[in-house]
Amino acid sequence: MGLFDYGSGNLHSAARALAAAGGKVVLTADIQELAGCDALVVPGVGAYAACMAGLQAAGGSELLEGWLPTGKPLLGICVGHQILFEEGTEHGICTAGLGLWPGTVRPLTARRLPHMGWNRVEVPPGSRLFSGIEDERFYFVHSYAVTQMSGNDGVLVTTATHEVPFVAAVERGNVCSTQFHPEKSGEAGARLLRNWLGL
Repeated sequence: MGLFDYGSGNLHSAARALAAAGGKVVLTADIQELAGCDALVVPGVGAYAACMAGLQAAGGSELLEGWLPTGKPLLGICVGHQILFEEGTEHGICTAGLGLWPGTVRPLTARRLPHMGWNRVEVPPGSRLFSGIEDERFYFVHSYAVTQMSGNDGVLVTTATHEVPFVAAVERGNVCSTQFHPEKSGEAGARLLRNWLGL
């Protein structure tokens, strides 16, 4: 399993969690090596625009473009989840994302930011990512999110609420992404990673 080191993300905690879930983790920025892996994780922390710039500079757009048709599992985490959407708006600046999911990442309209801590999620019927952990809590730390996204064309949308509802996870076939951090979500996060590896 490849863990994409493009300069953004909680790489070592993610690597430990993925290894504990049963994955043999390769942490690298080498897109040729990543392309040969049987699963791929795209992490991300910080600003949307900075993550997109780092991803593109590392050849990430080409990597993902080639990855998607393979049917191999792909997981985006936190800002790695956000950049899979069409665009992100921060401080009045709009940055194009990868456009895999429809929607715009915007600041949450909540009085208390960042949203940090444990939250339950609303899981749609048929989710394999959340199989057996539909009623568990997951660890979030973010101030931005997608608040409107409809599930269609086989897309399953999991939501959570921090004063306002927002997209907590998305899954479609082999591609999944989570706004929360599974690697910081204890046994529920470990189970989710095992579910993902089994897709």
